[in-house]
Amino acid sequence: MHRHTAVIVGLASVLVVAGCTPPSNAPTPVASPSGFADSPTPVSSSASLASLAPSGVTETLASGITTPWSVIALATGSMLFSERDTGRVLELTADGQTRLVGVVPGVVPGGEGGLLGIAARDAGTPYLYAFFTAATDNRIVRIEVTGAPGSYELGDLEVLLSGIPKARNHNGGRLAFGPDGMLFATAGDAQQTARSQDLGSLAGKILRMTPEGNIPADNPFAGSYVYSYGHRNPQGLAFDSTGQLWASELGQNTWDELNRIEAGANYGWPLIEGVGGREGYVDPVQQWPTSEASPSGLGVVGDTLFMASLRGKRLWAIDIAEPGVSTAYFVGELGRIRDAVAGPDGTLLLLTSNTDVNGVPGPTDDRLLQVTLAPRD
Repeated sequence: MHRHTAVIVGLASVLVVAGCTPPSNAPTPVASPSGFADSPTPVSSSASLASLAPSGVTETLASGITTPWSVIALATGSMLFSERDTGRVLELTADGQTRLVGVVPGVVPGGEGGLLGIAARDAGTPYLYAFFTAATDNRIVRIEVTGAPGSYELGDLEVLLSGIPKARNHNGGRLAFGPDGMLFATAGDAQQTARSQDLGSLAGKILRMTPEGNIPADNPFAGSYVYSYGHRNPQGLAFDSTGQLWASELGQNTWDELNRIEAGANYGWPLIEGVGGREGYVDPVQQWPTSEASPSGLGVVGDTLFMASLRGKRLWAIDIAEPGVSTAYFVGELGRIRDAVAGPDGTLLLLTSNTDVNGVPGPTDDRLLQVTLAPRD
């Protein structure tokens, strides 16, 4: 059933003040007995106060994957991941087997488009949320998941939001549930830069909606899904332990960005790339040359942000207490890295992206990896 199409909001007269206060957070949703919610990531109290880093122990959980894009760990012990160019959702079972859950109908891959981000939240009925490129647009859907761990299948699909502009490049596509229970999504500028500053367009934005696809009453612009704007191609979203939202963003030719996201704020694109220091626009907390980053997935374990880098072929670790400082790991060792998310027991999950048209695949690519973390000296 189709629920919502793009909402065009006449907001030209709205004065946007950088650094607006985000909506207050509601209690974190608690998983019901079905256990399909994203898995918590237990970290010891000493580790959670420390800056974390890869310990040197990295395990391949799955290999031979085609253009993987997003991975989530479930409380059931299974992991689900998406393949951009095939539209497939795969399950890694608790005993280490990889199996097909199903193919998402309506996915039309091409360039950077296809089946992109996935997310899960228990709401009494197990649903998988997905962001994908269709024939005419990008859209956000939820899909009922049937069966049990080790035998999950995709059921009925419901479109929550359609009409997000699509293009061969700059589709965004990341999904994440906030501690307030709302679903957040990144949308790229779809190669039309002016859209990022247009509050009547869903492109070049971070969007926020209820799990049913409705516009929350406390969104910063009345009647609009837009949560923040002035983005080029954000592909990473993560919430830290305080409920603060962070986003990684691919720049054009000069600077890639890590942004601290606030409700209603303008992040400058296409007027500014990287730190601009201009009144009315929010600067990134850190920037990197595009050759060292081209960031995609973003994850939080303890009090450390981990940012996957495509062109940079490395993993960046950023201490949330000092977000302007970062350390690179696995430089050139894994190739392109598409996603980085919290895994079970305080580990980190990585998806490589070497079967992408821009990558050079090795004999076992692409891979899902689990990285053991330890306090950094």
